[in-house]
Amino acid sequence: MDAANLALKQASSPDVRKFAQQMLNDHTKANKELIKLANDKRLPLAPSADAMHQAELRKLAGMTGAAFDKAYMAGQVRDHVEAVSLFESEARNGMDADLKGWAAKTLPTLREHLKMAQEINNRVSGTGTGTEKRP
Repeated sequence: MDAANLALKQASSPDVRKFAQQMLNDHTKANKELIKLANDKRLPLAPSADAMHQAELRKLAGMTGAAFDKAYMAGQVRDHVEAVSLFESEARNGMDADLKGWAAKTLPTLREHLKMAQEINNRVSGTGTGTEKRP
């Protein structure tokens, strides 16, 4: 969510800023649900983003405008491809029924985020119209 906050300040594209606000809204809601579930089950949560995401955030912090838009959206596509894959795996193969159900419930939103990220990424990177089908 730190990247989304940064995007609200440093993006030049209204589409990128709108996407960032949507990420803040949806991910805040999902994180609250996950934190409650983890606390109920006494599961530990990661205290911060992993080193790769921290490095990407530092890189983004030094960018503005179109360069920021391209880098941020490319990262959002990459992160959402990974998230969809992880959530699909949990929804199919998870050992805990509650976590499995939460993953399945959250998947449609993540898939929509991925679709939006791909379309905006295509526009800001100049690689397409944004209307191409995703793989």
